Amino acid sequence: MEQSVTLLLVAGPDYDSEIKTLQATMYTIEQVLDIGAMRTEIADLGEQVAAPDLWDDQANATRVTGRLSALQGEVDRFDSLTGRIEDLEIMVELGTEEGDAASLADAERELGRIKKAVEVLEVRTLLNGEYDAREALVSIRAGAGGVDAADFAEMLMRMYVRWAEQHNYSVEVYETSYAEEAGLKSATFAIHAPYAYGTLSVEAGTHRLVRISPFDNQGRRQTSFAAVEVVPVLEQTDEIDVPDEEIRVDVYRSGGPGGQSVNTTDSAVRLTHIPTGTVVSCQNEKSQLQNKASAMVVLKAKLLALKKAEEKAHLDGLRGDVQASWGDQMRNYVLNPYQIVKDLRTGYEVGNPSSVFDGDLDGFLEAGIRWRRGADKADDN
Repeated sequence: MEQSVTLLLVAGPDYDSEIKTLQATMYTIEQVLDIGAMRTEIADLGEQVAAPDLWDDQANATRVTGRLSALQGEVDRFDSLTGRIEDLEIMVELGTEEGDAASLADAERELGRIKKAVEVLEVRTLLNGEYDAREALVSIRAGAGGVDAADFAEMLMRMYVRWAEQHNYSVEVYETSYAEEAGLKSATFAIHAPYAYGTLSVEAGTHRLVRISPFDNQGRRQTSFAAVEVVPVLEQTDEIDVPDEEIRVDVYRSGGPGGQSVNTTDSAVRLTHIPTGTVVSCQNEKSQLQNKASAMVVLKAKLLALKKAEEKAHLDGLRGDVQASWGDQMRNYVLNPYQIVKDLRTGYEVGNPSSVFDGDLDGFLEAGIRWRRGADKADDN
């Protein structure tokens, strides 16, 4: 027994060095993410939530509670990881003093898990772009491929919603335009979480699906496409003026799957920005006035992204390539004749498409963020 403990101690990690490295990394993360500022904002939001008149303004109440939940989740994630490192230090100390090989083996496994968790959190520090800390507006549009493309668009929306749910991020759906047979023509939704834009912006572009079509009676393989656009949610300090004469407002009835009516009034709103041709819709609210206000939030966010991108001459950096057709895809989802999801920019791939469609996106997001950081550095040079 003593010999096995000695061998483990010799062959095992240098815990003292490893733990100090982890602590130093966590300190850097704390400074870069400004966890202190997050705690201050949480306290302020907590006071707002406690106010008896909070829900007099439902839109503001939803924003405040969503922001509070997202920030609390971020701080809890940081605190939990800090606590695990402290527990690891105690576990190693006791295991070494008592010569407990089993405890040290557990410590080594926990060290590996913690290092991975810290690495994932460290990626967040790479998000230092002008809008990276913002919440995100995600738009998905079916591309080439007919009904399969519409079905694929719905699969992608579910994928991002499941990813958000796994991280306890709230999702607010602004618009869903259903296709006649199945799936979605388009959808727009917000993910309310700190750094949601910076994290998800690497998803912008054309996604390609290859599978045996469930809509083909002959069981043939079908290739279909969907475009994903990600823009940052605006804050009150952002300046974007949209004159009324530049906007065309259309109202219509919300529609559900298969053409079913969602309501019996013309409450859904479509806004068209005439100079740029940008079109947004909203149908999630019950009144036309509320839908128009929500649609303006989306429109202004897209126009700001367009404006900033044009100023810096890198539209693709904010919106991605959204042609949704052959030759410009950024990720392939192959279900037949083999199973793989592969990002064509980073080379990152997963052999389990089902897990990806269930929201297991963190590996792709991390690889994309690192790839973008490397591309930015190359451009600087």
